Amino acid sequence: MKNKLLLLFIFCLILKPGISYSLVEIDITRGNIDPLPISVSPFFEDEISKEKIKKNLDIDNLGLEISKVIENNLRKTGLFDTLDKGSFLQKPDIAHLKPRFEDWALIKSQVLITGKVTSKIINEKDFIRIEFKLWDVLGAKMVDGFSLTTVPTNWRRVGHKISDKVYERLTGESGYFDTRIIYVSEEGPKTQRVKKLAIMDQDGFNTKYLTLGNELVLTPRFNPTNQMVTYLSYFRNMPRVYLLNIETGKQEVVGDFPGMTFAPRFSPDGKKIIMSLAKDGNSEIWVRNLDTNIQEKLTDHPSIDTSPSYSPDGKYITFNSDRSGYQQIYIMRSDGSKVKRISFGKGIYGTPVWSPRGDLIAFTKLHKGKFFIGVMRTDGSGERLLTENFYQEAPSWSPNGRIIIFYRETKTDDKGLGFSAKLWSIDLTGYNERLVKTETDASDPSWSSLLGN
Repeated sequence: MKNKLLLLFIFCLILKPGISYSLVEIDITRGNIDPLPISVSPFFEDEISKEKIKKNLDIDNLGLEISKVIENNLRKTGLFDTLDKGSFLQKPDIAHLKPRFEDWALIKSQVLITGKVTSKIINEKDFIRIEFKLWDVLGAKMVDGFSLTTVPTNWRRVGHKISDKVYERLTGESGYFDTRIIYVSEEGPKTQRVKKLAIMDQDGFNTKYLTLGNELVLTPRFNPTNQMVTYLSYFRNMPRVYLLNIETGKQEVVGDFPGMTFAPRFSPDGKKIIMSLAKDGNSEIWVRNLDTNIQEKLTDHPSIDTSPSYSPDGKYITFNSDRSGYQQIYIMRSDGSKVKRISFGKGIYGTPVWSPRGDLIAFTKLHKGKFFIGVMRTDGSGERLLTENFYQEAPSWSPNGRIIIFYRETKTDDKGLGFSAKLWSIDLTGYNERLVKTETDASDPSWSSLLGN
């Protein structure tokens, strides 16, 4: 397969395999006041490898570029202070063999990342081998590392995999860097937007457009188990739900749905799609088995029920409904029984999404003319509003349940100018809010699971 990554993935664990704990205590449930000082040394390349790699990639210093990917990933978490490479006292090749820990301690670094890139030929084809080591400067020892071999064009994914390993080791939490984000790319004036499906790496690179913009596309959502997405499109003004395989480009129609369809989303095992269908002016929650194409209605109420999302164990569903008089968040069992309202704050609640960790539900809230992105526990307690703005919605979780991506629109002026839609991310602290880089305006983001090997 074109994007098949790893031919070799060897973990050189210094600690006992299977034991996972953080090297440094970092509290990621609150704002991190003192980010951990960390040094990412440029990965060393010998001259022969450098010349061969440059012919394949037209990159002068691949080792430096890989280190920049790692550096950018870690810095954007808000948990790490990546130190200026100009302050490094030791050359990359020597540091990778055996750091002089006193030199790194002198610049206040507590953690050091080193690496090496070499060119390899396997079955008359060019590959690169990347070694990575993680060093505890204060403890003066190596604590983790691995090596892998892959095709040269996958070098950015190598950087993301290393970032995930470092993040996991230093925080005790799984990483989220070797992932992709699918979204709706938007261009043109507000009244005539051209919308396409687009996909990119989580750091904004390697953007690909999956549709041509001939038809309106909405709410793309990843399958939790593979690189399949479902989305809604209007074919000849008819709502149609599609499945699209990101790797092969193969697309199939789930079904045409007269009336209106809202927000299709996969079940945790990827075997079902849940959505809301509007018939005779009433919107209900339906689930469709992708193997049998059998469709089942889960709610039956004269109110509007929409935006369903499964819990990660598949036992429950959260959705929003106006059955209490105005739009609030509810949960029910996956068979539609035991419906229970969980939101009771002031304002209108919508777009609930269950965290991959199972502990929280993210939502959009409209109150006093402002839109908020917030989280609450699954029983509705502990509501926290993370960010507010003129208009923002569609939260989606990172696979480790620590970051939320959403989109935000700006106001237009009296002439209808000034409109934009951008992706933003924020972590559960509510402090590390960042604009997510996209080539065009963007909306309706969905975060993939970790890509795997």
